[in-house]
Amino acid sequence: MCDSAIQFVLPATMQDWPWQRRMNPHFEEVKAESEAWFRSFNAFSPKAQRAFEKCDFCRLASLAYPDITKEQLRTGCDLMMLFFTFDEYTDVLSAPVVREYADIVMDALRNPLKPRPEGENVVGEVARQFWALGIQTATPLSQAHFLKTFEDYIYAVVVEAGDKDKERIRGIDEYFVLRRRTIGLYPSLPMLELGMDLPDEVWSHPVINELRRVTVDIIFLDNDICSYAKELAAGDELHNIVTIVKHEKDTDLAGAMAWVAVRRRALADEFIALYHQVPSFGAPLDAQVREYVDGIAGWPRANECWIFEGGRYFGANGPKVHKERVVELAVRPKREKRNVALLHISSL
Repeated sequence: MCDSAIQFVLPATMQDWPWQRRMNPHFEEVKAESEAWFRSFNAFSPKAQRAFEKCDFCRLASLAYPDITKEQLRTGCDLMMLFFTFDEYTDVLSAPVVREYADIVMDALRNPLKPRPEGENVVGEVARQFWALGIQTATPLSQAHFLKTFEDYIYAVVVEAGDKDKERIRGIDEYFVLRRRTIGLYPSLPMLELGMDLPDEVWSHPVINELRRVTVDIIFLDNDICSYAKELAAGDELHNIVTIVKHEKDTDLAGAMAWVAVRRRALADEFIALYHQVPSFGAPLDAQVREYVDGIAGWPRANECWIFEGGRYFGANGPKVHKERVVELAVRPKREKRNVALLHISSL
């Protein structure tokens, strides 16, 4: 279907979400520490670094982890730096090169006390330092959960890069399967349990698994509709639910947004029903489980607040878009062939 829309209206997906905005009291202090740490790598040009910091990734961590300690929040903030550094470095690269980066990062995470090879891309040292500090305040079980979920995430990004190489548009169902892995929420959730010992009977319980899955779906749908204009302007909108729905349903932009709105309402209802089905695991586990589940429940609100308070998708217009819900579309550029060579820091 031909679509000549020049703007669209964002569905109000969070208006009835019961969990409200909360912020970790250590936000400002830890943000300063984490951003200073990341600047020390000189990973981007000064201009790119300023744009990176306007996204305010430490704000996202502080909204998402309002109850963890100052030291643990530093781990959460540094994780956001790692996520988005990997994203910025690999977003335009071919799948084989993205796999090289993924291998570097995973090796660094598995060996955080081992020096990185001379001349290696800086993302390896960012990952190593992040986790060398993180393991100091993380329980063994939370460490295992993080490494397992992060590995699944990072190699799913390789699959996404392969789709982009081929300009492949997935069907809705298969897109959901991949997007759940590439959004990065699964490895973000272990930050909630850095000080906990959640055994497998809890962590892998069907209700807990479903709570995580529904939350992941909620967040990637919200992210996709909010990032669509930015991605469209960059010619990088193929891995986005809006494009996927338009293609499969042969509908226009308004139709795709309406489809997302319906799916989001169903997911919110599903989450609340699951929330009330969390079983008792006995003392003292129940207190940890409740804290963990409430942390999961807080993530959609944290994500929404960051989208409109930070500058990643709407720049300084976030508060206006949040209030009015109208997003303007820029002229779409011609899609260029994706890079097949390693990205050099000097080019950023």
